Amino acid sequence: MNSIDLIKQALRKAGWQVSRLTTTSSFALQTAKVVESNHIDVVLDIGANTGQFGNELRAFGYKGKLVSFEPLPDAHQALLDLTKHDEHWHVHPRCAVGSNTGCIQINVAGNSVSSSILPMLDKHLNSAPQSKYTHTIDADMITLDSVYTQYCCNDDTVLIKIDTQGYEWQVLDGASAALKACKGLMIELSLVPLYENQRLWFDIHERLKTLNFELYSLQPVFIDDETGRTLQIDGIFIKQQND
Repeated sequence: MNSIDLIKQALRKAGWQVSRLTTTSSFALQTAKVVESNHIDVVLDIGANTGQFGNELRAFGYKGKLVSFEPLPDAHQALLDLTKHDEHWHVHPRCAVGSNTGCIQINVAGNSVSSSILPMLDKHLNSAPQSKYTHTIDADMITLDSVYTQYCCNDDTVLIKIDTQGYEWQVLDGASAALKACKGLMIELSLVPLYENQRLWFDIHERLKTLNFELYSLQPVFIDDETGRTLQIDGIFIKQQND
């Protein structure tokens, strides 16, 4: 056994694996390839948290416009700090995105990324105890349609990414015009109920199918470590041209 194999074996024993970076081994690279091959030049990131998704796109060469939407104060400030030297990365004033305008209360999770407008179910909490809600905050709510033309014009090729922890259906409700105009959609899909009154993957898939979006790729994002069951996936949908 050569030295490289010995290192790989030692890393596996420690719970790590080293492999060549490909679209199979890296979901971020896969997403970047989808963006590149579909000539996306504007990405709207709804539920941006601290900018993880945008950072990954930038790391894999995306140089187009990014617009981030985030309701949590600490995460929003982190976004502002992250993007202050990137003239093509815009951070919308702190807000939630949903089906109407007004004010909404958000449950803040201990791990931040699981924060949601909806109450969390035991299935989620048992699979990720660190996601327990710790407090609530108030935030303004907007619809995507109300700001879409502020960031996008008719010549743009737009990807909308929605990661709102069970609130995706309501975001779609407020994005009728945006969905007609955009090229692609990346959306978090729950395979089992994780939040009260959320719509599951098959409802969202059927809704997008009626709007001429075709499922393009799937990426697991939340797996129960104890059982190995996949709880949430990201689905990328690309709009098909009418014949």
